[in-house]
Amino acid sequence: MQILVIEDEPRILAFLARGLEAEGFRVDGVGSGSAGLKRALAQPYDAVVLDLLLPGLDGLSVLRELHEQRPEVPVVIVSARSDLPTKLRGFGLGASDYLAKPFALDELVARLRVQLRRRAPKSEENLVRAGSLTLDLARRQVRIGALVADLSDREFRLLHHLIEHAGMVVSRERLLSEVWGYHFDPGSNVVEVCVRRLRKKLGADAPIETVRHAGYRLHAA
Repeated sequence: MQILVIEDEPRILAFLARGLEAEGFRVDGVGSGSAGLKRALAQPYDAVVLDLLLPGLDGLSVLRELHEQRPEVPVVIVSARSDLPTKLRGFGLGASDYLAKPFALDELVARLRVQLRRRAPKSEENLVRAGSLTLDLARRQVRIGALVADLSDREFRLLHHLIEHAGMVVSRERLLSEVWGYHFDPGSNVVEVCVRRLRKKLGADAPIETVRHAGYRLHAA
């Protein structure tokens, strides 16, 4: 998912970019309202994170213009302005959500995912199955029996890769390459940590098997 962050404070912009990229999003950052609007109209972003106190063109003006020309793009406002009139004006101009600064990055990520799920098409084409598992590509959810769990972007991509190769052993190195792109130290334990989180979410019936000295295998049966 491609996210545009429009924020004039370099420290906050860098923090948001790093945090969102760590969750698997692709992020572009812009430091002014006019440049942000131009970028948002020129490229097919999945969502926009928008500050209000911007140099030049203010955030509400950006929101108004963006909503008129690209109403399908969800906009999440993040602003130090937390008064009710400003919030109501933002929603009235087309904002999808509003977070007052300071905020937790995890909350922003969760709210972005809600918006992305809402605009995703609902279709059987978005479902991938392997044995007892059903992966919803639009909602980024996995179902096993009666259990339904939301997935982080890394969990989603790792499980998707295992489902695509169900019954086969997938090496740890291949998962690092396919899911993390080798942005992490090959000696890192990120794969093991992610698999452990997946197993916890899938419960006792988690069909992910560790093959000693070889990798991981998803049971298709």
